Amino acid sequence: MAHIIILGAGLGGVPMAYEMKDLAGPDDTVTIVSDKDYYHFVPSNPWVAVDWRKRADITVPLAAPMAKKGVELVVNAAKRVHPESNELELSDGTRLRYDHLIIATGPKLAFDEIEGFGPEGFTNSVCHIDHAETACDQWNALAENPAPIVVGAVQGASCFGPAYETAFIMDSDLRKRKIRDQIPMTFVTSEPYIGHLGLDGVGDSKTMLESELRKHHIDWICNAKVDRIEDGLMHVIECDEQGEEKKRHELPFGYTMMLPAFTGIDAVRDIEGLVNPRGFIIIDKHQRNPTYPNIWGIGVAVAIAPKKPTPVPTGVPKTGFMIESMVTATAHNIRSVLDSKEPESEATWNAVCLADMGDSGIAFVAMPQIPPRNVNWMKSGKWVHLAKVGFEKYFMHKIRSGVSEPIFEKFLMKMLNIDKLKK
Repeated sequence: MAHIIILGAGLGGVPMAYEMKDLAGPDDTVTIVSDKDYYHFVPSNPWVAVDWRKRADITVPLAAPMAKKGVELVVNAAKRVHPESNELELSDGTRLRYDHLIIATGPKLAFDEIEGFGPEGFTNSVCHIDHAETACDQWNALAENPAPIVVGAVQGASCFGPAYETAFIMDSDLRKRKIRDQIPMTFVTSEPYIGHLGLDGVGDSKTMLESELRKHHIDWICNAKVDRIEDGLMHVIECDEQGEEKKRHELPFGYTMMLPAFTGIDAVRDIEGLVNPRGFIIIDKHQRNPTYPNIWGIGVAVAIAPKKPTPVPTGVPKTGFMIESMVTATAHNIRSVLDSKEPESEATWNAVCLADMGDSGIAFVAMPQIPPRNVNWMKSGKWVHLAKVGFEKYFMHKIRSGVSEPIFEKFLMKMLNIDKLKK
């Protein structure tokens, strides 16, 4: 009888609970621990920020689907992982003993690394539904008093797609409100070039995204470090190819959304052998920690080193398609260990993304995620926007239903016809 705990109930944690329950034995217990009693579909947050979605549209209370699936739900924040005793300590002092622990928390948002940064400072975020709702309030206020916008991702960020999405969605909404001409927009990013995406580009992403920014009258600054942020003023250092200061910019804004860098959560920080210096879970090719082999990592919580350094630090994104692959591999590997076998399953670290642009969109496929690649493809069109809307509805239905099928693979392979791309 094994007790399998999944820490985190997000894009990786909930599917992990469903798949693990399907593969666990009748006497095994699967528990999911989350600091929230709901799941929320993070990719829809840019829509929430401009009032195109409400909280109820993209959240699912977890109690009913988990009970239906036979997964125990514990709503409590994790305080500390104790790998030496195989225990997870919760915020109220309770300790849960585990045979296997799967860390699927996503990241801690490193707003504290820049002065004046984050929802408690002077910038907005679309990393969480709470942040997106706050951003929406400020967005509606901006519509009443038009002012410049600064949008993008700071140094150390690893998730650039939502920054581009937010910029284009804001542009689309402002055009619908007929006030786009009153609001200058600047895209600020740590990427060495537009369309780098933390992936050294995908297909013709540089040319395509530069063209879209020009078409939508959005200026940009690359190789950018955000020095500090004041109320209504962002101080940005533009760097050269060696990472040295090239030019300083003072960007006034009435509204800003900047994606932060990520770190590991406090519950695992500084545990030698478990995490790297930024707090991300160290894993082998089977998603297993080499030091503590009954601890596994999936999703944004895991450590993935960039292929090559950039002048200003950028991280490597982990897309939903890639996370789902980690989930499936981990579930099968734990099943193997429970059967006294060696783990054999490996995740296919492929990046497939649908980036919405409000009334159009861009899809990219990088297989594998880190170059050189077998498939290196990017396309744009209104079909991408429609595909993302459809996928949101499809994914939310599956979460509510407790279905453990490979949702990203089934939907995206069909929409993007990737099998033909492989040929």
